Amino acid sequence: MSTSESLSELLLKKLDRLGKKYQWVIKANVLFKEENDRTGEGKVCEIELSAPGPRLFAKANTDNFEKAMAETINELKRQLEKRQGVFVRH
Repeated sequence: MSTSESLSELLLKKLDRLGKKYQWVIKANVLFKEENDRTGEGKVCEIELSAPGPRLFAKANTDNFEKAMAETINELKRQLEKRQGVFVRH
């Protein structure tokens, strides 16, 4: 699905912050999609991060794409903090 410029800019800004804080993140695959949902939700954001070890994945389904993106980024932050705790510093 096509996204707006403002949504793309906001997403890039948030992913850039994650990339600067967690420099070992290699790349991100982002998917926005709209699903038919009777509850009024159906705006889905999925993000998969490539990093050392298993890939990190988060998904959120809300009533707008900005909320879905924010929830997905927050879930990835939790996963990244947990993963960083596993790394041994030399």
